[in-house]
Amino acid sequence: MLRRLLNTVIETTSQPTEAIFYPNPFTKKETLQFGWLTNVTPCFPINAKNITILTEPEQFYNTLLKFCRDATKRITLVSLYLGNGKLEEKIVETLKNNDHFKSNHLKINILLDYTRGSRFENNSRTMLQPLLLENDSNCKVSLYHTPALRGLLKKYTPNRWNELLGLQHMKLYIFDDTLIISGANLSNDYFTNRQDRYFVIKDKRLSDFYSGLVSRVQRFSLQMDRNNNVGMNEEWKHAPYEGNKTEFVEKAGDTIEQYLLEAKDEQNVHKQEGFDTWILPMVQMGQLGIEQDAQITDKLLSEAPNGSKLAIATGYFNLTTQYMNTLIKKSQARCDILMAHPKANGFLGAKGPAGGIPWAYSLIAQKFQKQVINNKQQFRINLLEYLRNGWTYHAKGLWYYSPDSQYPCMTLIGSPNFGERSVKKDLETQLCIITENEEFSKRLHNECSNLYKLGLPAETERPIPKWVPTFVYFFRSYF
Repeated sequence: MLRRLLNTVIETTSQPTEAIFYPNPFTKKETLQFGWLTNVTPCFPINAKNITILTEPEQFYNTLLKFCRDATKRITLVSLYLGNGKLEEKIVETLKNNDHFKSNHLKINILLDYTRGSRFENNSRTMLQPLLLENDSNCKVSLYHTPALRGLLKKYTPNRWNELLGLQHMKLYIFDDTLIISGANLSNDYFTNRQDRYFVIKDKRLSDFYSGLVSRVQRFSLQMDRNNNVGMNEEWKHAPYEGNKTEFVEKAGDTIEQYLLEAKDEQNVHKQEGFDTWILPMVQMGQLGIEQDAQITDKLLSEAPNGSKLAIATGYFNLTTQYMNTLIKKSQARCDILMAHPKANGFLGAKGPAGGIPWAYSLIAQKFQKQVINNKQQFRINLLEYLRNGWTYHAKGLWYYSPDSQYPCMTLIGSPNFGERSVKKDLETQLCIITENEEFSKRLHNECSNLYKLGLPAETERPIPKWVPTFVYFFRSYF
């Protein structure tokens, strides 16, 4: 139902009889154009003073530690994986020693990816086992397993390669009524020298929404016990890796779809006077038929008018064909795209074919640049490469500057990279944040500028190893 409603609202300007249309909460010239969003996703009004923008990995880590120590009622950690180093051990130790966890007042809820979280002998699961041994009645560890990994693929595909088929990629960290949303995982590099984005948002209803979304995903994920065994929830009858795949996908997709529809209707009935900023969550689970984020993102790109500016950041430049066509042929905005320089790519130096991934992204960027030139759009679309000595780059998102404005009134922040994987294979979510608060707009601008000042003009003639074009042809949708 939600997918039908989303398509209807996006594709037509007439009001369908089955849709409920909500009043436009926005009041300024630069934000009125986004009113349609409240009809396709929940809308959480907030005041900008309740949003803190972090800029450095160390800030992110210290903030996580503080909240792990001080939370009193709930902690929800959602990531691709938890690393196995000293910094990660300190997070687990801080959680275990939280007085409210020890006294059974604090519930800890963790959702990771099964394949990534099970890689290596000392992995995310062994790292988290002490929490379950300490208090498994108040701690739940879930591991999402893609329905694409089954049968002979599951039996014979080696670790790391099995991650190509689909992952839990959302990055959400909830502490009582505060949400931290980021693209950063819970591991050493993301706490030290891998650049990402991090918003700390104090809002109970938004935190409740994401807690509910996570609990729905956990219904069809594997559960880990104190002995590091994993199995399905007793009430869920369809395993992702065996039985009828179509049935699992339909049941899991319906679970998420129904939750999003109920959340949209519930949140949009609240009065919205007295707020200066609005937060709209967007969810993408392509393998489960949930395509909300991709459709909204494409519409936002396509409707950017002449005189506006889009700053798009992605750690891995692999824009979908749809996004590329939209930017080149439909959008009228000036567009500055910031991606990782090969030296700032986390895959640089990896063993085997993975070591060629930075060059694969360079090849895709070269092909995109040729399309830009062929369509005579090089005056409008500009490619940049982030390079900072000793750092890798993982930041992603979008900032929208309306015509004649020096500050953005809208940003996207979360886990998607705007690429093939994000749209087709992984579980993703990001926030669309729209503001009419000038001080917050300035903070968004500063965040964007600080990233882009480390961007160099992209080298679109960089030599590419001869085997990479074939690799990209066959595997583009897997990275």
